[in-house]
Amino acid sequence: MSDKHPCHKAEIKKLNRIAGQVEGVKRMIDEGRYCPEILAQLKAVRSAVRTVEAQVLETHLQHCVAEAVASGNEKETQQKIDEIKDLFKRYDEA
Repeated sequence: MSDKHPCHKAEIKKLNRIAGQVEGVKRMIDEGRYCPEILAQLKAVRSAVRTVEAQVLETHLQHCVAEAVASGNEKETQQKIDEIKDLFKRYDEA
């Protein structure tokens, strides 16, 4: 199995946009904007983060996990399965 991780540089543009959204929320708070307006923007930020999160997970499954399975190495495959299970447990806690 390769030690090289897949590239996630495509997500940088989205993360920069999210950073801009967060800065916008901070400005809204500084300006004393109406609570529902702030909440709407925070929901948009959360949605954008979830989109990036889903893309990173998809890439991990398609590359890292698939590579472990294709290698035929049962120990590596089980490690990846355990890793995914741990990730989903952490999602449940959030």
